[in-house]
Amino acid sequence: MKERRSLAAAGLGAALSLSAVGRAAHATDEIQVYNAGIAEVGQFTIQQHLNDVALGQKNPPFPGELASNHSLNGTPEFAYGVTDWWEVGLYLPFSVQDERFYSDAFKLRTLFVSPHAEQRNFFYGVNFEFSNETPPFSQSRFSMEIRPIIGMRNSDYEFIVNPIVDIHFGKFSEQHFTPAARIARRFGDDLFAGFEYYSDLGQIGSFDKLADQQHTLFAVTDFKAGVFDVNFGVGYGLTPASDRLVVKTIIGYAFPVPGQKPDGNTRMGSGPVNPFTHAATRGFQP
Repeated sequence: MKERRSLAAAGLGAALSLSAVGRAAHATDEIQVYNAGIAEVGQFTIQQHLNDVALGQKNPPFPGELASNHSLNGTPEFAYGVTDWWEVGLYLPFSVQDERFYSDAFKLRTLFVSPHAEQRNFFYGVNFEFSNETPPFSQSRFSMEIRPIIGMRNSDYEFIVNPIVDIHFGKFSEQHFTPAARIARRFGDDLFAGFEYYSDLGQIGSFDKLADQQHTLFAVTDFKAGVFDVNFGVGYGLTPASDRLVVKTIIGYAFPVPGQKPDGNTRMGSGPVNPFTHAATRGFQP
């Protein structure tokens, strides 16, 4: 993701030192807390993720990788509702650095949730994501993310935790614990604000020292722009290993469900956009 620096420019000693650290590298193509919401049965949705790292890491995690500073990362995300508890999706991650475009191949995901999560006080689910990655983004060709979803909601507030495990396979196999969380409040029919937290604690069983962990806090807002759902946030890195300033945007559209009339309150699957749309008009179920 990020600014490419040659081994010579970074310095042979520094590059070897970074390689020895062995931290898992991954593009910040998706900065999102999953809320167990999914597309309706037979419905397609699309989200465009864009994350601008205004102030990031200037050194790559390993030789040949892209550093995060001054990079634009993102992915289009396509999803389809299979049942009222199962959604599948496809990502095409990318990064733009120094006017050059880098592709990170693709990701496939399958998401299982409690049905009609947007109507429940307590909701849950789990997402499995399988990635085929390219060398500028990771030392591992294949990786997997396991993302449990645990959340509570009423008509005014929402609190969600995603205790994520990132698994990288092959010679540089690692298993990182990267929990994320969200708390938000409803301020109007289509206006919501709150905070999201993202982290990477390091290798499971041997967490990094605090200065080497990644901890980022985002102030976020969710709103409607016509037929589009928008999530916008500004994040600040709390540790030296974190990107210092990141601006994220998610723009989503839910296609009409076949056989149904379009509903202005229809919301996106698996994203943090407009989490209280149904909460404002319906009673909650356990």
